[in-house]
Amino acid sequence: MASENDNADDGMADWAEALLEQRTTDSSSMGSDLFASEVPKPFSSMSGGGEAPINDINMVLDIPVQLSVELGRTKVPIKHILQLGQGSVVELDAMAGEPMDVLVNGYLIAQGEVVVVNDKFGIRLTDVVTPSERLRRISKN
Repeated sequence: MASENDNADDGMADWAEALLEQRTTDSSSMGSDLFASEVPKPFSSMSGGGEAPINDINMVLDIPVQLSVELGRTKVPIKHILQLGQGSVVELDAMAGEPMDVLVNGYLIAQGEVVVVNDKFGIRLTDVVTPSERLRRISKN
């Protein structure tokens, strides 16, 4: 568990270093040292009295995100889109019985199978992407 916290601290240090580098570059290109002496303190305490970072995840737990399940995809020419009508069938690239992708704000977080619960569709998660893998995928984009 300590290694996850160390990785998170290293990530914050990287952000702080990148921000400082950007501000230093921006200020030197303008011939001003306005930001050169300012060291960013990401996630510093809002009370203003201490230097300790906020480790309370409860602050972000109520932030809404878009969760979607992707059944499949396809590419079609615009002329076929314009010909669609009630009863049209669009063939997708996913095979029947294949796991569906579960996305949060467009990022894959899990895969699962479709289920019916009280006459509504749902998804039973069969494979969840690890937090480290999620971060790695996000950093690639």
